[in-house]
Amino acid sequence: MIWLRSLLFNIAFWSVTVAMGLLALPLLLAPRRWLVPPMRWHALAVLALLRWLCGIHLRVEGRDHLPAGGPALIAAKHQSAFDTFVWFALLPDAVYVLKKELLWLPVYGWYSWKTRQIAVDRTAGASALRHLVKAAREAVAAGRQVVIFPEGTRAAPGERRPIQPGIAALAAATGLPVVPVATDSGRHWGRRAFRKMPGTITVAVRPPIPAGRARAALTRELAAAIELEPNQPQAAVPVDKPVESAAATLRP
Repeated sequence: MIWLRSLLFNIAFWSVTVAMGLLALPLLLAPRRWLVPPMRWHALAVLALLRWLCGIHLRVEGRDHLPAGGPALIAAKHQSAFDTFVWFALLPDAVYVLKKELLWLPVYGWYSWKTRQIAVDRTAGASALRHLVKAAREAVAAGRQVVIFPEGTRAAPGERRPIQPGIAALAAATGLPVVPVATDSGRHWGRRAFRKMPGTITVAVRPPIPAGRARAALTRELAAAIELEPNQPQAAVPVDKPVESAAATLRP
């Protein structure tokens, strides 16, 4: 049954993605802001498909730590492809830090370029870091919320990877507090896994790490904060549609 439900999800996911991508093509000629609602609708549609077809629900803990608007710096654990779209549903105007190769993908790359997602060449060394900082400053100046995966790549559930220097550079350059986020998305949507396991994906938003932390302290605090601690009670908010304020409670 899980295999069949996963197959139906994959068919529905690609059908919705292709259909919405083609319908929104004219917006590639419009101002960037016009693409914010379609990208949010796509993320919400995928969340609905996961719920209806795979029995996977989303629970957000610590929702009050996320901004209702204005610039923010989100440092999130990355376990699954799920993490690469969910922030379009949770934030007013998210901009992801992503690897440059994704811009080469048809449709996805076009929209990533148009919406000014921050594409980084991970082989470029110091120049990549300078580009990251410059692009993030521009996003923050525009009032957007920057989402970065501080470990630099996906990690399996329970796996810890070193915090990369990009997050400290962004914190110093933007002067923003860092909002850590933990998740267990990989337990339900594994890396390169066909089967989607039913259950509840938790996205746990931790209290912000204040601006001005020294790099070593920031790295240490962030490394601990992005790990999900099971059985720790938190205020949870189910999500199935865009939020209008940080205090909004959403119906499952």
